[in-house]
Amino acid sequence: MLDQLMALDADLLIFLNSFHIPVLDRFVMLFTGRWAWIPMYASLLYVLIRAYNPRRVIIFTLGIALAILLSDQIVASVLRPIFQRLRPANLENPLSELVQIVDGYRGGRYGFPSCHGANSFALAVYMSLIIRRPRFVIFIFSWALLNCYTRNYLGVHYPGDIIVGAVIGSTIAAACAWGARKAAHTTRRDNWEVMGAPLLPRAEGALHKLKIYDATVITGIATAVVLLIIAIFRA
Repeated sequence: MLDQLMALDADLLIFLNSFHIPVLDRFVMLFTGRWAWIPMYASLLYVLIRAYNPRRVIIFTLGIALAILLSDQIVASVLRPIFQRLRPANLENPLSELVQIVDGYRGGRYGFPSCHGANSFALAVYMSLIIRRPRFVIFIFSWALLNCYTRNYLGVHYPGDIIVGAVIGSTIAAACAWGARKAAHTTRRDNWEVMGAPLLPRAEGALHKLKIYDATVITGIATAVVLLIIAIFRA
């Protein structure tokens, strides 16, 4: 059974890794890096500051930092040394001959579970439990999925690495979000009125439809567009 699952995992990786064009190569390399997350974190902090008092902002910020730290360390420092599953692109892995790589990037030695999967979904789950707005939730999970796909595109993770990492990160984030809400004494609908306020004071027309939580959505889309423009010029 395990052999069949691993074979299926490998086949799915080869399929997801097979769609390569120069512009997308450049875009994925930029998007999968840490710098792409800086605007996202800044926008999330902005949303929290606009929606909550300083005490709650500190609690929620510490909660998300704890969720990502635990997810990252449990995956990288505890589980990977135990399972020691070679990355698909690792030259010691026979599958590496079938994997398309970009700019010689092959990642580290082991890849199970995926830190990108754990961290991306830790952020998505945690924030979706703090900011329960459909548009925001759809965006934050779409961002996480795209970030995870970049790892398959680059051939440095199997889909199974991503899935297991995502489950771990989601579980830890749910626990941290629950703890943060208890510490902050918030209810499920707490501050939804503030979240639903216009992004810009006295906004009218189309701008009035943009809410505080849309700051993250706008920032994420703008980040992706800027990275795509850079990729086009570098391709």
